Amino acid sequence: MRNLLASGLLVLGLLLSLATATQAQNSPKVPASVPAVQRSGGRPALPNLTGVWEAARGDYDFASFAKGDPPMTAWGKSRFDASKPSQGPRGVSLKETTDNVYKCVPPGMPYLYLQLFPVQIIETPKEVIEVFEYDHSVRYIYTDGRKHPDDLTPTYNGHSIGHWEGDTLVVDTVGMNGKNWLDRLGHPESDQMHIVERIRRVDEKTLQIDFTFDDSKAYPKPWTAVIKFRSRPTWDILEHVCEDNIDFEKFEK
Repeated sequence: MRNLLASGLLVLGLLLSLATATQAQNSPKVPASVPAVQRSGGRPALPNLTGVWEAARGDYDFASFAKGDPPMTAWGKSRFDASKPSQGPRGVSLKETTDNVYKCVPPGMPYLYLQLFPVQIIETPKEVIEVFEYDHSVRYIYTDGRKHPDDLTPTYNGHSIGHWEGDTLVVDTVGMNGKNWLDRLGHPESDQMHIVERIRRVDEKTLQIDFTFDDSKAYPKPWTAVIKFRSRPTWDILEHVCEDNIDFEKFEK
């Protein structure tokens, strides 16, 4: 009898070990030295993207998502040629620019990432929230398993849903209204734009977002871009109201 009991306990122990190992393999990975975001109910902890982040800019991503111009459709090229950006090789004065952001129109996605202000990421059990210092813009990425609404109303930031793949938050955004440019150089964006972001913490001090832009009205094929962000643990998100700073031309003096 004792032998049968011992054998049963051994089998039970092996099964529990196997279940624990399987759960660990399927759980999102959290970079070393970064505290995980704990969840209730014994569910695996989430990778921690929280904190204040500042974009680490390169030679071109100060104003754009890519070096050079991505291939554009006839519609996209006509919109691009008609634009008068304040940045880049076609840059004009702020008095001449047709960039609506200088009239305090919301930048929208993904232009908002290119503003010269930090962003704070906050994680909750249902969503990831991005609080941009610029004009105190707020973006919600729903991670509770919902789908995009069938009766989606187009907006500047669109509708974003996300899920975790290991240590990466995969974000799917549709429903942009196409009223603004993709970036500060005047590259077009239509209401057909579909953006996929893969957001992950590369290390304790670095956040990386890999973009795929898919807008068949403006571009003949999807194209990709990458932006990295630096952690600013001592920074706070300050109040910034565009209307209080609408005299942008003073920055050219």
